[in-house]
Amino acid sequence: MASQPKSPQSRYTADRLIPGAFEGETVTRRRFMTGTAHAAGAIAAASFVLPTLAFAIGPIFKETEHRWEVAGPQDLFNEYNYVPVDVTVTPGIGEIGRTTIYVRKHNDKIDTDKYDENTPYIAITSRCAHLGCSVRWVDAAKRFICPCHGGVYNLLGERVAGPPVRPLDRFFTRVNKEGLVEIGPRFSVNSELRRFSPRDPGEPIDGIGQYLYPSRPSVRI
Repeated sequence: MASQPKSPQSRYTADRLIPGAFEGETVTRRRFMTGTAHAAGAIAAASFVLPTLAFAIGPIFKETEHRWEVAGPQDLFNEYNYVPVDVTVTPGIGEIGRTTIYVRKHNDKIDTDKYDENTPYIAITSRCAHLGCSVRWVDAAKRFICPCHGGVYNLLGERVAGPPVRPLDRFFTRVNKEGLVEIGPRFSVNSELRRFSPRDPGEPIDGIGQYLYPSRPSVRI
């Protein structure tokens, strides 16, 4: 024998014999108050969470402006020693946006890597690849040295001692129409000096590291 179809349940709380129901209401007061409290809680939580998320992830998608800045005349630099140059890497924030970059002329005997073939000058950052501390070029030792945690790099900016996870970052260079050396965007390099989009200190880019620490979507080289 076929089962009889169930009659549809009434939408009114009084017809469903809910205690305390009023004639004509479709939602109980308890359910209404519960829903209102949940909605208010969600709105309050969103007022804190959304601005925090926007502050945290907003810079990831902020487009990085590529700029070229004059470092000096060509005769200021030689092939065997670095010259410190102060440049602006983040415009619009005053002195805190300036940093020191070490620049020397490209040397065919030293810079034999294929990625440096069309680079007229070698420009290396003073920001350590470990935690971002300042490194300095020590001419007598022919080394970049970080006094904070003992990071040591050779003439090419390759790590030779200490905790840094990759070589020092570099900058694109060119000579403008006036014959002045210009410093361009920053890029990171792996142990083979292969170019990658800029990474933050402490992020290795050899092997699987380049996938574990991808560049920000808005950053290009």
